[in-house]
Parts: sequence; C-alpha cells; structure tokens
Amino acid sequence: MHFSQVLFIYLYVLAISFKDVHCFVDPVSLTIGAGVGLGALTGFGFLKDQTYCRLTECCNERSVPGHIYELREMIRKRLYGQHIVKQQLISALEAHFNPQMSSRKPLVMSFHGTPGTGKNFVADMIAEALYEKGSKSRFVHKYMGRLEFSVEKNIKSYNERIYNDVVMGITDCPRSLFIFDEVDKMPAGVFESLASLVDYNSLPNKLDGSKAIFIFLSNLAGVQISDQLAKMLKNGELRENIKLSSFEQILQKASYNLDGGFKKAGLIEQHVIDHYIPFLPLEKHHVQQCISAEFLKWGRTPQKQEIENMLKEVITYDRGHGLFSTSGCKTIEKKVATEVWIKKHHNEI
Repeated sequence: MHFSQVLFIYLYVLAISFKDVHCFVDPVSLTIGAGVGLGALTGFGFLKDQTYCRLTECCNERSVPGHIYELREMIRKRLYGQHIVKQQLISALEAHFNPQMSSRKPLVMSFHGTPGTGKNFVADMIAEALYEKGSKSRFVHKYMGRLEFSVEKNIKSYNERIYNDVVMGITDCPRSLFIFDEVDKMPAGVFESLASLVDYNSLPNKLDGSKAIFIFLSNLAGVQISDQLAKMLKNGELRENIKLSSFEQILQKASYNLDGGFKKAGLIEQHVIDHYIPFLPLEKHHVQQCISAEFLKWGRTPQKQEIENMLKEVITYDRGHGLFSTSGCKTIEKKVATEVWIKKHHNEI
C-alpha cells in the first residue's frame, strides 16, 4: 500500500473518531480516539475499500468487477461473423476468473485475422466488461507496435521496457490486462523478456502473475485463415459448424515463421500462448449487419436501398476467393455517421 493511501485512511479514521467532539477533548479521550484510529488501520483491506477506494481506482472487486456475463452479451449483440471467438473467448475468461481454478500462469491469448474482423473491437469490449473504467483503467496497458516497438535496433530497450512495465503493472494489480496491438509490425525478438515473465512462476519478488491477462492482436496469418475458410466453404461445410481446431496449428506455425514480433519467439517455443483465436474474414451479409447496427446507434432503421448503396461504397472482395470483404467492418462507423449527418442537414434545409 502506498504511503499516501495509509495517510488518507489514518486521517479519515481520526476524523470519524473525533467527529462528535465540539469544544473540549480531555487527554484520556484523545488517547482512546487515537488508539482506535491506529488500531483500525490493522484492517487495511476493509478500511481501504470503504475510504480511499471510494474516491479512486483500486485493485478490488469494485474497480475490477470482471463482468463476464456482460461481455458475453456485448459480444452476442455487437460482433458479427465470429462464432469461434464467441465460443472460445468466453470459456477461456470464465475459466480464468473461476476461483476454484488454480492456474499457475496468466491467461495468454493471440487474436489473428485480416483488418476489420473485430480484433480491437473485442479487446476493447474485454476491457469495458472487466474494469469499471474500461480501457481508461490504469490496470489496462495497451501498446501499439507500429508506434512504440517498430525499430529493430531498439529491441534491447523494448525488452527492458516490457519487462519493467509488466512487473510494475502486476505489482500494482495482479488482475492487470496487457494488450499488444500490431504484433505483425514489431521486429522479431521484442517479446523475449516477456516469455520468461508469463511462464510458470517466473515473476521476480514472488509476484503472483497468474491472475493477469495478456492479449496479442495481429494481422499475421490473415491470408492463411481466409484460404482455410474458403477451402472448407467450397467443400460444402457450413461456416457456423467450423471449429477452432481447423485453424490453431495454422496460426501457430504462421506466427512462428512469418516476419513480425512472434517470429521464432520464445512465447511460441515455450507454449506460453494458451489460445490462438482466428477472426474469420467477413462476408457480404456480415457487413450488412454492421451497417444496420451502426444506423441503429443513431436511432435509425436503414432502408434496404440505403444499405445497398453503402455496400457499394465500402465493400471490395478479396482477389483470391471473391468471397470476403477486404476491410470487413473497419470503415462502417464513419461512413454511417457521415450519411446520417448529411441526411439530417438536408432535412433541416
């Protein structure tokens, strides 16, 4: 506990002890009051929750509620075309948060897929559901590969930074969330210090990192996911019946061999990553669902022709198969907002 927290609680307890004293305090009463205040500090957990933690974010159930049910509902209502994500992600998080589970390591997941399939969207929803302040929580640490870890000659300093950030983050709150975006834009070797940290019982100073969550986001293996899905669809399999097992080995091998932060990475060699989760490329009807959902956010139910007109603007199909949107739902939010704004001002004229 930080000194400022101890001081705050101490003063708070003293204030309560003396709140009914108006004009005269005898030495005995003063001694008893101070004794009560100091004695109460032995119950720091309860006192901290009832005082300091009511005014600021703390690593407790109030600030880190872990609302898995709310996350399930958000994903069910707001994510399209990703049945594998819905199946695997919720189960992984429920198991991780289950108090009866005795895992010795943090939960480590790697999200793979082409742009616009929902990787960042889901990572943000996880933060929103698990933390009271969502992505703005001080216990949520997000890094952008292209911005923060892109220069190969700086790998040593990157490793030092990641190591220190993780140790400090878990010291601050064992339930910390670490999100590394754009892994494919990072140089090989950037995660070597992290590999030892997230392995079993390898944090310094006897820190317990088993409650932390690490999520890696990457476009790596997006092409391989599309090829595998197209092959299965052309063989007559229903998209909704396709299982995670059809992609896991593909994702692991591609991550290890393709250029990026995972190339020849200890994280993969040491089998530290618990779940490789594919975000499947979106088809036309999935993009239609995204468009409808965005219009509904503005309180509008779009006409069929409006949707068709917007599809012509936003959707282009992959050259290899002609089945999947190359940008998914990535540009939909801004396109719909612009369309609503234009219609609104047109009606006002």
